[in-house]
Amino acid sequence: MSITSIDLNLLLVLHLVLVEENVARAAERLHVTPSAVSNALARLRDALGDPLVTRKGRGIVPTPRAAELAPLLARTFHDLDAALVTARFDAATCTRTFTLAVADVGQVAWIPPLTAAMRRALPVARLRVVGIDALVSLGDLGSSEIDLHLGIPGKGPGLHVEPAFEDRSLLVARRDHPTAATRKLSRRALAALRYVRVEMVPGKRFADPFAAIFARAQIAREVVLTVPSFTTAAEVVAASDLVTMMPSSFFAAKAASLHLRALTTPLPAHTIKLAMSWHERTHADPAARAFRALVRDVVQREGARGPRRPT
Repeated sequence: MSITSIDLNLLLVLHLVLVEENVARAAERLHVTPSAVSNALARLRDALGDPLVTRKGRGIVPTPRAAELAPLLARTFHDLDAALVTARFDAATCTRTFTLAVADVGQVAWIPPLTAAMRRALPVARLRVVGIDALVSLGDLGSSEIDLHLGIPGKGPGLHVEPAFEDRSLLVARRDHPTAATRKLSRRALAALRYVRVEMVPGKRFADPFAAIFARAQIAREVVLTVPSFTTAAEVVAASDLVTMMPSSFFAAKAASLHLRALTTPLPAHTIKLAMSWHERTHADPAARAFRALVRDVVQREGARGPRRPT
């Protein structure tokens, strides 16, 4: 006989009868009548070819076959109970490694305060940060080890998206750039500049989030260099006469160390809408929920400082 040919509910009935040593008490735990328990035992007797239990006074005693099954049934149902009960999440003892995929802007502006927040809220957990290139398609959240994506939102099956905040776009140059003395650049001056373009994921719709600004203003950029991160763009701009667009939060993090300044331009106001994205597979997980709440708090707190004014 194989396990596929037997009703597993009958084994649960036998387990409780053996534990209680009484049909009526087993029936109470199963929320059925004693006759229903007796009928189940009769079906199991037929299936196994053994009496299983015999009456002794008001209770029962197991046959050798049932006594042999008793410890196996006890272990099996104990393990099943443990597997089905959701363990209480304890942030203080959670040792999980959480993987966060971010664009370059997030790595600079949010990772330091997030690391500090994790040491307070999840003291023995670990944080693993990967770049946007590790998440070419947001649909990969369903099969990868990434717990959360923080950046420009995308679409995908089973994807949950929650707005984080909007970051103002700035045109940035080195502090002693030839345009430094100009109070506000003209359209002609903008068209004469040479640009570094940040293309985080080549070929994707969010590869160049600033293209729409110049298209709307009908100003053609002369892009002479394309790089994969804001960090690289900022370093190139700091050492040349090239300029680049970047989010204000990144500018605030790098302006002092790289001697950068934001230029005042006639370009239309533009913001990058950033969001947290995660897959359905981690949606209900208590540890993942705690991590998302932590990231949400840090990002909203940093974002609440508002757009930085050009300097």
